[in-house]
Amino acid sequence: MSGMRRREFISLIGVATASSVAWPLAARAQQPAMPVVGFLNSRGPSDDAYVLAAFRQGLKETGYVEGQNVVVEYRFAQNQYDRLPVLAADLVRRQVAVMTANGPAAQPAKAATATIPIVFFVANDPVEIGLVASFNRPGGNLTGVVNLGVELGPKRLELLHELIPTATLIAALINPAHPNADAQSAAMQAAARTLGLELHILHASTEGDFDTVFATLLQLRAGGLVILTDPFFNTRIEQLAALAVRHAVPTIYQQRNFAAADGLLSYGSSFTDLWRVIGVYAGRILKGEKPADLPVQQSTKVELIINMKAARRSGSGL
Repeated sequence: MSGMRRREFISLIGVATASSVAWPLAARAQQPAMPVVGFLNSRGPSDDAYVLAAFRQGLKETGYVEGQNVVVEYRFAQNQYDRLPVLAADLVRRQVAVMTANGPAAQPAKAATATIPIVFFVANDPVEIGLVASFNRPGGNLTGVVNLGVELGPKRLELLHELIPTATLIAALINPAHPNADAQSAAMQAAARTLGLELHILHASTEGDFDTVFATLLQLRAGGLVILTDPFFNTRIEQLAALAVRHAVPTIYQQRNFAAADGLLSYGSSFTDLWRVIGVYAGRILKGEKPADLPVQQSTKVELIINMKAARRSGSGL
């Protein structure tokens, strides 16, 4: 073989070898993009880390691991509920495959899209507030889980009354910005009448409101405080417990870490279980199931935690 032909032959081999390497690289580059889940939440990114952990665990149980085969786009309203419609619209523009939404975010998410599947976490009846047609057959593009929120408020009042039977005047703390505020207030007033108690409704929607609330409790000489379910309050549990201890006001809230932070009582659903289910539902929808066919699940696990040290300090006799 002449020198010219040998150089041509080597050149052709080089081209063929380069092509054989480039083809798999091009094929890999054309692989479909990972599905995107939109996570819409009224809280801040550093609040309630266990919520994100439970949600990711649910995704993992259906075969999805963030960063490996699914992308999660996070939108946090930083407890400013009026930002939620804008954040929901942003996720719609992002064309997420499925969106999750906590209580205050559920209605803004629903208003933003009628086609993208939505998995919600709410504390009141989703049928009554128009999210779904029924628990068993949600219809439309929404399904989710229901935390016993409004329903458990009166039960917390009853428990506090049993623990502090000498208290005849009790206060309830409600976030007026929460979608359930009116329903919470009505349910608590009805329960107070049944128990023969005088109930004062107090409001807080910012951290700066708490000092005013506890100053009012002292002026009223309230015998106890029931904190109603609200995502913003969930992010201030240690602060609320510390204020209750400082002002010697026996107080009950929904989450067990309230009692762990030296609050008197906690009574409510297991948020970890519920957020895991939300992750599972999001994963099932990514696999092709329709939200209309996934029944709304209601929390069945309710925890009662009594801080015995706080109980003795309150003079309850336990």
